[in-house]
Amino acid sequence: MIDFYTAATPNGWKVAIALEEMELAYTPHVLNLSERTQHEDWFLAMNPNGRIPVIVDRDADDLTIFETGAIMLYLAEKSGKFMPKSRKGYYAAMQWLMFQMSGIGPMQGQAVAFERYFPEDVPAARKRYHNETRRLYEVLNRHLADHEWLADEYSIADMANWSWIRSHRWARVPTEGLEHLERWMAAMAARPGCQRGVNVPSPTRTADETKRSGASITTT
Repeated sequence: MIDFYTAATPNGWKVAIALEEMELAYTPHVLNLSERTQHEDWFLAMNPNGRIPVIVDRDADDLTIFETGAIMLYLAEKSGKFMPKSRKGYYAAMQWLMFQMSGIGPMQGQAVAFERYFPEDVPAARKRYHNETRRLYEVLNRHLADHEWLADEYSIADMANWSWIRSHRWARVPTEGLEHLERWMAAMAARPGCQRGVNVPSPTRTADETKRSGASITTT
């Protein structure tokens, strides 16, 4: 069984989708980020960076992993699923996973911050991160013109990128005119595992309070 510490964010959805697609047994523990639960000592003992998600694999001597790329690679190895077996395919998936982690995530995250949360309007910053996020979408669109999936076969790279791009409207970055990207997005959205993953945590399920290491967290 895997304990999965998460919240309703793109990075949380990345791992939730992987767990659902790989059909791995897990228990989600949902942190209240607005109450800064992720900065409490018990959580920092698992992830010194104070960010979700984190997994603890109880079947592997309580192996604890943070950072979504590392988690997804571990889950792919554990399940034997969604990471190409060939050397060429493996590194194709790896490069697009890193593309999301170094590009889509940081740039779109900053676009959201300046569009939605920054206390003052900074038009130059909004324009910079909006334009860079759109440019990265265009990179994916060109690649997907000749590929059904990012690494030819469906992989954790698709899960990671889609988890962010699916919320492009929240960042106010359009996908209009990117027909190959939109085709791929529709194919991702149609997958039952993806549909289940983006509902972890469930927006409709009543939460129970539990205690772990003296801290209050919500589980579903």
